[in-house]
Amino acid sequence: MTMTLRRLVKAALVVGLSLGAWEARAFCGFYVAGGGAELFNNATQVALMRDGTRTVLSMQNNYQGPPEDFALVIPVPVVLQKENVKTLPRDVFDRLDKLAAPRLVEYWEQDPCAARERERRSREDAVERKSMAKGAMAAPGSFGVTIEAQFVVGEYEIVILSAKDALGLDAWLKANRYKIPDGAEPLFRPYIQQGMKFFVAKVDVKKVTFKDGMAMLSPLRFHYDTEKFELPIRLGLINAKDKQDLIIHVLARNQRYEVANYPNATIPTNIDLVPSAKGEFPYFYVSLFDQTLKKNPRAVITEYAWQATSCDPCPTAPLQEADMTLLGKDVLPRPKDANKAQWDPSYQFVLTRLHARYDKEGASEDLVFRAAKPIEGGREHDREGEGLRQTAVETSFNNFQARYAIRYPWTGEVKCSDPLWGQWGGPPGGAEPGGTQAAQNTAFAKRDPTLVAKLAEADVPAFDVKGKKRLSGVALRDEAKTEAPKAPEAPATAPVPTPSKRWWEFWK
Repeated sequence: MTMTLRRLVKAALVVGLSLGAWEARAFCGFYVAGGGAELFNNATQVALMRDGTRTVLSMQNNYQGPPEDFALVIPVPVVLQKENVKTLPRDVFDRLDKLAAPRLVEYWEQDPCAARERERRSREDAVERKSMAKGAMAAPGSFGVTIEAQFVVGEYEIVILSAKDALGLDAWLKANRYKIPDGAEPLFRPYIQQGMKFFVAKVDVKKVTFKDGMAMLSPLRFHYDTEKFELPIRLGLINAKDKQDLIIHVLARNQRYEVANYPNATIPTNIDLVPSAKGEFPYFYVSLFDQTLKKNPRAVITEYAWQATSCDPCPTAPLQEADMTLLGKDVLPRPKDANKAQWDPSYQFVLTRLHARYDKEGASEDLVFRAAKPIEGGREHDREGEGLRQTAVETSFNNFQARYAIRYPWTGEVKCSDPLWGQWGGPPGGAEPGGTQAAQNTAFAKRDPTLVAKLAEADVPAFDVKGKKRLSGVALRDEAKTEAPKAPEAPATAPVPTPSKRWWEFWK
């Protein structure tokens, strides 16, 4: 029985519904099953932390198949030792994925008279706020195969291999009862020519808990030093048939990343949606992503670039120091003055989320990363004229996210002569909002190219879409014909923060 290749990079987080979980996925290595058993993987999460020449790669794998010994094979640039490899708790990956996922929020228009009064007070306090902000800124063998290393970490029996030629490596794996997928040997060749090693993490199923036929494996983390910052994906496409989704989360000190050897694009953001989109948000986002990729063939799409320890709005809590340590901060080069570094902006980590979708023909090269300039977008105060800016712009700090909103206009009384429209926040009466919805697990969501046009309330110039209304940026009183829905009695998830001016707006 031929081993089914699974995708391993989703490099940092999978956008895959459990629907169709058997389908092949892209990956920075491939799986081999002991005794030739058929092996399935339905989810892999990978995070990359980078500082200088140090790369820390963490991944979470879920396997589905017979309870046989199986292994994971990944090309790595150096020989890893036991101290380079460790296992992690599983929940850190879900938090990372949710934090950077595209998000949907709900906003209610605020009482326009109260909004006007707040604006007056804000103007009066501007000088004081500016002074405070400036103060805050200042604080800131045989077969030609060699076993280079062999050790056990958790449930993993790890072997680091080097090989003189691809045929020898292929033969060694087969001789050790691993059935290699057809077509693997030619793909081994370029990695061997580059001097790459092969990380083989065999799983001892006696140490693993199975749930519904799926091995609940501990996430693996390993680190190494290399001048190149890249991610091998070609091996993962040996048996690929249809389109593959690849998501990469990169954590780096004060630095956003993009790819150097494929086109780059940013996802359109700040699009207001009709209320019915609340139940269709994942499908809307899939439609938006597909149209963006159609307009930018072969591009890798940036969906998020933000300081890892903050967010607005937040679908989950930002990353904490414990999360950063788990993901690799403990093995990064230590700053010369660690106490000073915690206040130094250059030591703040930026979380970048990259998303690609391609087939075997569309991924001819491994991914190479390069540093990129900071960008911002997807924030409530990114306004142009009467609407919200939907594109990313270069700036001095990273504040970009894929954010979409449903807005309910004010329908109450207006008791002042100079109301201030277009101020959005939580529901009236102090009720708790419903929370921020993250678009997770969308790889196998139904794909409908018409959903952007059907669900957009604001115009989307990038795709010549005319919105149903024009409520972005300016609330038009005569369009507020439908009574705003009642606010939810209790938050489903974390409350959506009421948008307000940030301190830098008062002095820039």
